Amino acid sequence: MAAFVQSLLVIFLAEMGDKTQLVSLAFATRYSARVVLGGIFVATLAVHLFSVGIGELLGLALPLFWIHVLAGLAFIGFGLWTLRGDTLEGEAIGHKPRLGPFLTVATTFFLAELGDKTMLATVTLASQQQAFVPVWLGSTLGMVVADGLAIWIGVVAGKRLPARAIQLGAAAIFLGFGAWTLLGAFLGWE
Repeated sequence: MAAFVQSLLVIFLAEMGDKTQLVSLAFATRYSARVVLGGIFVATLAVHLFSVGIGELLGLALPLFWIHVLAGLAFIGFGLWTLRGDTLEGEAIGHKPRLGPFLTVATTFFLAELGDKTMLATVTLASQQQAFVPVWLGSTLGMVVADGLAIWIGVVAGKRLPARAIQLGAAAIFLGFGAWTLLGAFLGWE
């Protein structure tokens, strides 16, 4: 249960202000909330299944000390990445879709997630936890809840969250979690 909750919270925070959350917001202004959320859910299930598989393999191949060191450094990197922020510049959201709305959202979201910080955070969590299903479902739910929030904002309010405040809060949590993980690795905490 701890792996599920940790994955949900970490991925929820990682998605705040992320480019895929901005993609969700943009799609919510064009398509129905149900279609956007459904497309995001399907794409997230697929990407995070792949991510957890990679993380599990890394967790089996590397000694525990190095997993913790790499995880700590990764979380510090995610914190710095979050501070830098993501934008939709150069992203093709305004183009006319060739697929239906559901496939357009699912495909765009899937491709946008590849190599994104939430995918890498899921890999990191899976390598640490070695709990395939809880990490997969927790990270998926964290992503869908965060993007559901963006969809709700897009539909109801029609404007963005105060992105800088969210970025600073999420970055601080990542940096703190990374420092704590590194400290634990060098002091032998589990």
